[in-house]
Amino acid sequence: MYQKDYILRMIAMLMKFLGEVLGLIKKGDLKKASDQLEDGYNIFLREDSSFFRNIPEEKLTQNLLQKHNYTNGHMEILAELFNAEAELNMAKGDKSATLEFSRKALILFKFVDTEQKTYSAERLDKMEVLRKRIEELNFSA
Repeated sequence: MYQKDYILRMIAMLMKFLGEVLGLIKKGDLKKASDQLEDGYNIFLREDSSFFRNIPEEKLTQNLLQKHNYTNGHMEILAELFNAEAELNMAKGDKSATLEFSRKALILFKFVDTEQKTYSAERLDKMEVLRKRIEELNFSA
C-alpha cells in the first residue's frame, strides 16, 4: 500500500514538473527546459538521462525490468520523461531524436497500459498522439 501511494505521489509531482518543462518549451526557452528535463531523470529515477538513452528500444522494457527491477510506476515515469524529450527535440527541429524518444515513450506507455489494471484515457490519448507523430516523422523521412 505504501509503495502504491509513493508511486502515485511521484507521478503527481512528475506531472507538475513536466507542465513546467513543457511551458518552457512553449516559451522557447529550450536550454532551460533541457536542463530541467535532465534534472528530472535524476530526481524521479535516480539515473542520468544518458543511461536511459543508451538502452536500445528493442530491449527497453526487458532491460529495465530484469536488470534494474523497475516497476510499472517507474516505466510510466520514464515514458512521460521520454515524451517530454520528444517534445523538446521537436521544438529544436531534431526529427531523428524526436522519432527515437517518441518510439521509446510509446513502447513504455503500451507496456504500462497492458500491465496495469486501471484504465487511463489520458494514457491512451498520449499513445495516440505518439503514434501519429511517429507516422508523420516516418513519412517525412
